[in-house]
Amino acid sequence: MKAQSQSMLCFMFLNIILQASLPGHQFLAEAAGGGTWKVLQSSIGITAMHMQLLHNDRVVIFDRTDFGKSNLSLPDGKCRQDPTELVLKTDCTAHSIEYDVLKNTYRALMVQTNVWCSSGSAMSDGSLVQTGGYNDGEKKIRTFNPCNDGTCDWDEKDGLVARRWYASNHILPDGRQIIIGGRRSFNYEFYPKATAPNTYSLPFLVQTNDAKVENNLYPFVFLHPNGDLFIFANNRAILLNFATNKVTKTYPTMPGGYPRSYPSTGSAVLLPLRNIQSSSVEAEVLICGGAPNGSYTSATNSKFVTALDTCGRIKITDANPKWVMETMPGPRVMGDMTLLPNGDVIIINGAKSGTAGWELGRDPAYSPFLYHPNNTIGSRFETLNPTTIPRMYHSTAVLLSDGRVLVGGSNPHIAYEFSGVMFPTELRLEAFSPPYLDQQYGNIRPKIVLPASQVDIVFGQKLKVRFIVKGALDKNSVVVTMVAPPFTTHSFSMSQRLLVLGTGTPIDLKKESKYEVEVTTPPKGNLAPAGYYQLSVVHQNIPSPSIWVHLN
Repeated sequence: MKAQSQSMLCFMFLNIILQASLPGHQFLAEAAGGGTWKVLQSSIGITAMHMQLLHNDRVVIFDRTDFGKSNLSLPDGKCRQDPTELVLKTDCTAHSIEYDVLKNTYRALMVQTNVWCSSGSAMSDGSLVQTGGYNDGEKKIRTFNPCNDGTCDWDEKDGLVARRWYASNHILPDGRQIIIGGRRSFNYEFYPKATAPNTYSLPFLVQTNDAKVENNLYPFVFLHPNGDLFIFANNRAILLNFATNKVTKTYPTMPGGYPRSYPSTGSAVLLPLRNIQSSSVEAEVLICGGAPNGSYTSATNSKFVTALDTCGRIKITDANPKWVMETMPGPRVMGDMTLLPNGDVIIINGAKSGTAGWELGRDPAYSPFLYHPNNTIGSRFETLNPTTIPRMYHSTAVLLSDGRVLVGGSNPHIAYEFSGVMFPTELRLEAFSPPYLDQQYGNIRPKIVLPASQVDIVFGQKLKVRFIVKGALDKNSVVVTMVAPPFTTHSFSMSQRLLVLGTGTPIDLKKESKYEVEVTTPPKGNLAPAGYYQLSVVHQNIPSPSIWVHLN
């Protein structure tokens, strides 16, 4: 074991030297270190292809139904009867679970139709609405209403007009979801439907479709501060007024022209929105990783091309926006980009070569990268401590209320395969604790005492947040943030956004190390659609555990 560890360290060192010496690559990573990993469950019975954190601190996780039995039985002798299913017409195993974060327990849920490569978003009332899938599930609407007594389960109905397989969803300011694209679906539609159940053509999805490869599935979609939608597919983006079905801006192609969408899968985030009371709020999108042109075809012929190690950052609100390119500490495809409550971005999971798809990835990317958006170029990336578990195709990651990142999934096979394969089907669930959770920061870590979690707030409200800091408080280093919990699958976290509510000067309450800061909630739904958010106080870049607030 010691020799193996020394070999791995030697390999990592040589790889770092190689990356630093490549032409045009400025070496940006700090020495590996920071953060800790912990396996939470040795098996949850299913692989975590899709995840959504709900406002009761439970995570709904699901896989697909068409590969056969999972490793978790349905309760009380239940069985799924589906004459259209491709493998088992009668299936008494679960393909979805509810994971209780606080108790570290899970229970089986029952999906009736195939949720393979589907999409979704939390609604304003906190329910999860999940759409599409494959075969009998491709036009289904599924709703999960959170509960605390273990009785809630999936409710399914017909409701989509077009087939939605590899589509992307986003919650809208009016409370609806928009469902965009999917395999051979070059259009969008809404749920719920206020008028006739129409679809709306989106030629951009035709234009970005690479023949026989696609490279435009699971498009990256973000709500612009003006209420339009930024939509990125393949290597370029548009701004869409979805109400009029008009493209209001065409953004420049990302330099290099490399594809960043499935199956050349990169990842993307809308960076934290600041100065949200301003009449003109700036918004930036960051897109990292992916695979060079031709990588998918090469991988199908057992030639695995090194993934992209670049990121593109663009101010989508600029009159004449331009991409600014940056270099990661290493290549990555199929990574997950997750916003942390202090405004940093963690890039986690994935591979260093190949693409998304069955058996098409190689060289697991064990070490997360941490991206500091406010640092200068050249000092934004940090390499964190590695996991020991490969998280390849069909892996996921979500932020938890205590600041950890929940990580699951990885199944690059058509069925569940546990032996005789390079990357066995992964049923373990683990958590990564970013460096800000280190015990050394205990004295400066805030803890919110008021308001209580689950509090209702409204747009433009003056909100007083009371918190405790045991050590000395730096009054100039306190901010309050709120994060929308996303629906995560295939390296994209749908409806993910973080808002900085303000940097007000805290008032010392002169007892029990308590302080109070007043901030103003977002003024409108274009910045923060109604729904549940994780609210945190951040002190010297160290976030508190979050509380849930319900923006009505």
